[in-house]
Amino acid sequence: MGAQFTKNDAEKIAAVIGAQQMIFETDHYRFKVDNTEEKRTLVMEVYPETSLGKTRGMLVVIYTGNSHLQLHNCTGYVVSEELGEVTFVSESEEKLSGLVVERGASCSQYAAINRELISSDFTQLGVEVMLSGVALSLAEEVLSNKEGEKE
Repeated sequence: MGAQFTKNDAEKIAAVIGAQQMIFETDHYRFKVDNTEEKRTLVMEVYPETSLGKTRGMLVVIYTGNSHLQLHNCTGYVVSEELGEVTFVSESEEKLSGLVVERGASCSQYAAINRELISSDFTQLGVEVMLSGVALSLAEEVLSNKEGEKE
């Protein structure tokens, strides 16, 4: 992703998650993913820049039949065609949060993960902790280093 989320970014994401619908609605992109075999539907909205209180930033919103998730101040995303998923991340100096949206109309959220976890020896972690580290490690290429610059 460049400095601004573009239509090209939206099209790339739609292709990877197999969105049956992608539309632009005034200030955001809306994606719909249906998994009829497993009877799941996921709607994702990406606001490239919106008011987040006193600041502005990127917002990713997920709606499913029984959940509503939001990732504020999204700083980047990584697509994995091989896995059929997109990982959105939000970062601060010490913590990472992320949303992983999958082709099968499923989604996982990880919040306030210690940054060093993604470069840890995963074999030394409990499975309940390891999963978040592995999931967010896919986004390492879009994360800032300690000095605040993209790696």
